[in-house]
Amino acid sequence: MSPLAKPFIDCRDPLAPPPGLEGAVVALGNFDGLHRGHLGVIERAKTLAAQLRRPCAVLTFEPHPADVFAGRSVIFRLTPPLAKAALLKRLGLDGIITLTFDAGFAALPAEAFTSDVLSRRAGVSAVVAGYDFRFGKGRRGDAEFLKSEGQRLGFRVEIVERIARDEAGSLDAVSSTATREALERGDVRLARQLLGRPYFVEGEVVKGAQRGRTLGFPTANIALDPSNRLRYGVYAVTLEARGKRHGGVASFGKRPTFDDGPPLLEVFVFEFDGDLYGETVEVAFYEFLRGEAKFASIDALVAQMHADTEAARVTLRREFPPLN
Repeated sequence: MSPLAKPFIDCRDPLAPPPGLEGAVVALGNFDGLHRGHLGVIERAKTLAAQLRRPCAVLTFEPHPADVFAGRSVIFRLTPPLAKAALLKRLGLDGIITLTFDAGFAALPAEAFTSDVLSRRAGVSAVVAGYDFRFGKGRRGDAEFLKSEGQRLGFRVEIVERIARDEAGSLDAVSSTATREALERGDVRLARQLLGRPYFVEGEVVKGAQRGRTLGFPTANIALDPSNRLRYGVYAVTLEARGKRHGGVASFGKRPTFDDGPPLLEVFVFEFDGDLYGETVEVAFYEFLRGEAKFASIDALVAQMHADTEAARVTLRREFPPLN
């Protein structure tokens, strides 16, 4: 980081305006996926923050409200907290303010959200929200209510109406639900179109059974967020670690040839020597190669792994000519 670069501020449940985000312009929403539709709200907040010479942040909620109302995990999280913060930093925001969403928060009157949360605890100078953002007990707070509260409490409010198109084309099909459905089918190409970027996951590299090493394919193993419902199978991927991006091939699933254990993402990284245990890495998905399968023998599995590796290399040469 340059000596002049500002740190990204990741704050949970502040009781007062977070240092470095005082008077921020905040974009409000769940923003799961941060897809092309969400970016319209984010970019409007960035523009307003630049005009007002204020920091810019996202104010969001964890866990996902749908999980709280259902009383269990029902949402396939496209951007769990770690991935969401990484994306917002990449988009040039100054920080993220995350509020714990529980039964008590859900019962908070809309007036309490604007006066206690936005005005007192977050200390916002302005808020930007989508036209369909709702908040407060019974979802009583809407765009018009937010505008009137902003006038009462002294912060600016901008509402982003539905955006029909962006530089990539129509946004009619873009939604978090459509993206989840694509990933559940393994259609990472469609997910990329909807998100405006490759789907990626972040996680800590953990020790596995180390079978890959004995088979000639040592892997970096990552346990994904429990809500993840990406189709089990083999993918062409990139893995970013220590500031460098590497090509690779990844298997996500339960390893039916061996143990049918808990789901695990196993990434064979091309031309990489060393280990990544304990490090947080980012894995981006570019092509679905095949579904998960149980093999009759280890030799058959190894032969298929060689074929998968070559198929992944072909995809990644097309995407990134310098990658092998």
